[in-house]
Amino acid sequence: MQSIDRYMARLIAVPLFSTLLIAAMLLVLDRMLRLFDFVATEGGPVGVVWRMLANLLPEYLGLGIPIGLLLGILLAFRKLSTSSELDVLRGVGMSYGRLLRVPFYYTIVLAALNLAIVGYVQPNARYNYEELRFELRSGALGASIKVGEFTSFGEAMTLRIEESEDDGASLTGIFVHVNTGEGSYLAATAETGQFLATDDPDVIIFRLTNGNLVHNSPSFTEPRVLSFTAHDLPIDLPRFENFRPRGGRDLERTLVELMEVSKNPQAPKEDRDASAANFHFRVVEVATMFLLPFLALALGVPPKRSTSALGVFLAIVMIVTIHKVNEYSESVAALGRVDPILALWGPFALFAGLVFWMFYQIAFVPGGQPIGAIDRVFGKLGKAIGRLLPGRKRKSA
Repeated sequence: MQSIDRYMARLIAVPLFSTLLIAAMLLVLDRMLRLFDFVATEGGPVGVVWRMLANLLPEYLGLGIPIGLLLGILLAFRKLSTSSELDVLRGVGMSYGRLLRVPFYYTIVLAALNLAIVGYVQPNARYNYEELRFELRSGALGASIKVGEFTSFGEAMTLRIEESEDDGASLTGIFVHVNTGEGSYLAATAETGQFLATDDPDVIIFRLTNGNLVHNSPSFTEPRVLSFTAHDLPIDLPRFENFRPRGGRDLERTLVELMEVSKNPQAPKEDRDASAANFHFRVVEVATMFLLPFLALALGVPPKRSTSALGVFLAIVMIVTIHKVNEYSESVAALGRVDPILALWGPFALFAGLVFWMFYQIAFVPGGQPIGAIDRVFGKLGKAIGRLLPGRKRKSA
């Protein structure tokens, strides 16, 4: 690589990876609070929150990589322009096409990475996330026993504990009620208790200390009462149903699986339409990344004698808008109302035409600036608002 290429690579790398890191942190923090609340409500172990967040990262990267790429290239060209380095490079005969070489290196690598994420990694991660949610709701992850509340182990056993110490190793104030079948039941109270594992993974021992046990059955004339200093109560752990196979939803299918379902004549028409729409949505999202270097260059170079950051704002608005348009087009195509190719590649073609026009204006039209008029309008609007703000000193006539 030549020195200018290494310089461009450094200029792009810092904002690109910073944007990815910040976007991932914001998205993770937003979801983390809801996951902690969900796991606490379901009584699951706290560690499962990190496993759920790890399975959500591919989805966040699929959204963050295009934005990071756009801002990385845009801010690099903005720095070159505002420091007049771009004028020097253009003065020695370096074209915009030559300056876009390194940005396209980044684009090719990140587009391939994003295709792998949205095409193969994200579907499996989404399935794992849904499986963890299912296991939390069913208790298969080992739901915690809430102190001071009645906790059910299946339909046969109910347990209440007053206090828990040493991370659950020491339990006090215990009440247990167990239905043994055919109208029989066991009820016990104890001062302390402790759960012990057995060789059978489906059975645990609840060792009670200093308590009373009541055993009642229709065959007894009266309940039997027993006082004990130590009593081992075997508990059959409830059996949990298995989670559904992967692929029940479009988000859990890989690109190959989506194509197979969309071309399968035996599949229901609704599934074929939804699979085709989701397939084209993912491919269009990746293809849009190859337009971002042109868009970043057109919006990253501000008009002459201007340091306005309007281009950064417009770039974010445009990339978010085309993403939302693609989401809406996918939903319409999934209903079978419009062909997926027309619904998703039509907006892509229009967006590509706009981007290439903007690039042509700045690269091949002398003095051309695609956002020059908008920048002047916003500049005048900003000055007008500034004059209306309180506390501004008016010039004396």
